[in-house]
Amino acid sequence: MARQLSKLTTITVRQARRRGLYGDGGGLFLQVSAGGAQSWVFRWKEAGRFRVMGLGPVHTVSLAEARDKAVACRKLRLDGIDPIAERRAKRAAVQLDAAKAMTFRQCAEAYIDAHRIGWRQRTLDAWERTLERHVYPAIGKLPVQSIDVGLVLKAVEPVWRDRPETADRVRGRIESVLDWAAARGYRRGDNPARWRGHLENLLPKSSQVRRVEHYAALPYAVLGAFMPELRAEHGAAARALEFAILTVGRTNEVIGARWDEINLADRLWTVPADRMKGKKEHRVPLSNRAMAILEQLRGDRRDEFVFPGSKPGRPLSNMAMMMSLRRMGRGHLTVHGFRSTFRDWAAECTAFPGEVAEMALAHAVGNKVEAAYRRGDLFQKRRQLAEHWAAFCDGPSIGGASEVVPLRASAGEDA
Repeated sequence: MARQLSKLTTITVRQARRRGLYGDGGGLFLQVSAGGAQSWVFRWKEAGRFRVMGLGPVHTVSLAEARDKAVACRKLRLDGIDPIAERRAKRAAVQLDAAKAMTFRQCAEAYIDAHRIGWRQRTLDAWERTLERHVYPAIGKLPVQSIDVGLVLKAVEPVWRDRPETADRVRGRIESVLDWAAARGYRRGDNPARWRGHLENLLPKSSQVRRVEHYAALPYAVLGAFMPELRAEHGAAARALEFAILTVGRTNEVIGARWDEINLADRLWTVPADRMKGKKEHRVPLSNRAMAILEQLRGDRRDEFVFPGSKPGRPLSNMAMMMSLRRMGRGHLTVHGFRSTFRDWAAECTAFPGEVAEMALAHAVGNKVEAAYRRGDLFQKRRQLAEHWAAFCDGPSIGGASEVVPLRASAGEDA
């Protein structure tokens, strides 16, 4: 029996050069490759098929050590344990122990880097901002393996009631980072940030606690008094705000405007799809006053951006127009609110169809069937509407209007 388990000697191992398997007994074999390389393998039959597990090269693992490894494998087989699966489990455990030094912040930063090439700058900024503000202070320095339900709640509960939409984004981003960490072998177990069947049992739905905030909007009746004040302000931020009002553009669309998007001859600004909220190219007709702003800025052109920031190659900050309002003593207003001012004016003071105003605001109009039949963007009607709007902005105020009206919008400061 002993000879059946120890057939090889160090001499026969050293002299073995022909390709093939040389049995030592008990499932241990010396394997010689076509090139003469020697290694140890443990071989056994399971469900009618042979399985082979490598035990290491001969130059590193001696015959005695290979026999010890084979004994360990046979003991696992007696207990009904797959030696290969057992080794994988041990390696995973070792990797996991080493990965405990990997913090949540390190995993989050690696996750962002992995997706950076496919994300828009706005998405990238939103991820970094929400994690920096709401997550890293609570769990950023902790090992990613140690993140549990209690720690997830520590990050999201402080904002869940006041800003539920933001909190839900935070929770979703934590979930994504933890899924990435699990896929990379940095943690094991269920994802504690998962909502369905998990956190939904511990937190109220965001729709149940969503509070309504207000984007303060200037009533159109007093716009005529506001515009001269705005035109008296100097600087790119004031001109950007006036341009935003005249074109009813969103903040990011306006501050990101580039000169190659402007066609002065056709009095046209074409915002590419990748800068639009709806991911669809948007053509904006330019009124006489909007053209005058561009002509003024073109004379001082020093950058690819129509409204350049203080640093070369960078546009205005997304807070620049808000700061301009504050300097005017109008900090209670918002840039977005002027879009509501325009919509109210178009509905109450003009005969233009509602879809013309909606398209001017780059809103989706109608259902999918209606959109399929309406392939145009009503551009000529929108050009007429733009001139009427610019003329109204130049006109006198209408008496009897209150100073501010609220535009209802869902809460959530972070994108």
